[in-house]
Amino acid sequence: MKQLRYDHVQETLYYEQLDNGLELYLLPKSGFSKTYATFTTHYGSIDNHFQIPGEEPVQVPDGIAHFLEHKMFEEPDGDVFEKFSAKGASANAFTSFDRTTYLFTATDHVEDNLVTLLNFVQHPYFTEASVNKEKGIIGQEINMYQDNPDWRLYYGLLDALFQKHPVRIDIAGTIESISKITPETLYKCHEAFYHPSNMMVFVVGGVNPQRISELVKANQAAKAYERQGEIKRFYEREPEPVMEERKVTKLPVALPKCLIGFKEVTETPPGAASLHKEAASRIMLDILFSPSSESYQSLYDEGLITDNFGMEYNLYPDIAYSAIGGDTKDPDLLVERLKTFIAKYVEHGVSEEAFERSKRKKIGGLLRMMNSPEAIGNEYTKFKFRGMDWFELLPAYESLTLSDVNQRIKEHFDVNRMSVSIVTSN
Repeated sequence: MKQLRYDHVQETLYYEQLDNGLELYLLPKSGFSKTYATFTTHYGSIDNHFQIPGEEPVQVPDGIAHFLEHKMFEEPDGDVFEKFSAKGASANAFTSFDRTTYLFTATDHVEDNLVTLLNFVQHPYFTEASVNKEKGIIGQEINMYQDNPDWRLYYGLLDALFQKHPVRIDIAGTIESISKITPETLYKCHEAFYHPSNMMVFVVGGVNPQRISELVKANQAAKAYERQGEIKRFYEREPEPVMEERKVTKLPVALPKCLIGFKEVTETPPGAASLHKEAASRIMLDILFSPSSESYQSLYDEGLITDNFGMEYNLYPDIAYSAIGGDTKDPDLLVERLKTFIAKYVEHGVSEEAFERSKRKKIGGLLRMMNSPEAIGNEYTKFKFRGMDWFELLPAYESLTLSDVNQRIKEHFDVNRMSVSIVTSN
């Protein structure tokens, strides 16, 4: 195993790529009683058009990655959750735009639970009857989200920002799209994206790296996998302009909700350039819109926002976007106020004092995350599949200058690439 030493955070990550292509990352944490393990495939809701080397391109129904995640927990002899519970582990899974993660947390029987995790994820079992039953279950979930104001607000923003990129499609798909899913399409997607060469295992906690490595290698050696080349994923080129500037959804809400977003069509190189952009964008949003910012205090005092006001930034290899907002008594006035604040910062930049304060805050928050096995496992995996090393985020923060952040503000906040999503009962 290779040892990846990060002196700036005093961590040593053990790494090994197995013969079948699986990447294994082990982070021993001395004194930690809890272990967190993830088995993740670089496969999410946006991967609905792809090609395996030597085969014809395939287009599958929207929502199939999420559907597949649900079905993986079912086995001929029962429910996988029961196996984890019998060994004292808490298991779960989630699907995002670009990955699907299966996980467990345990304080004992870690090796037994890890074997269970590896085996069930790599042994799919689908029948016509069980797939049709799942369509009803996920259909109810989709309908539930259609009545969820926050869900509709967020996906309304993505739908308004993006014209062609599949990030605009709901992770769960639609009732119509999932109706087209069959056991054959599920097996096809599992074969393509659940190949070890497209997956990684990350284990963090009070573990012995050598023992875990030997266990995983023995488990994988007993399974036959033919070599598979790189999967080709097809995404339509996203145009610079937004799909629509304003999207209003009518739902019964006590208080209207409003999000503004800015999109970027980008081809940021993986590695240091992406980390620099990620770090600068996080600090940019924190300075402009965190509870300690001038804009937040002014909007709060005016009664235009509540304490659920927030912001986020998401960077992918080909696109990026921000989302800013929350509950408000007057969505249109909030949008105008936000545009005024943004225009001010675009023109004049932010102060050295505000920059240094936010930088220290972000570094402190990152260091606190280093004490959470769940945060480490999830963040490292997410960053890895987007071409970045999460443990290098700290030096990326430290190397940022005021000029970097002010330049980032000018780059990102282009009103020609801005959309507004509103949920209101009016």
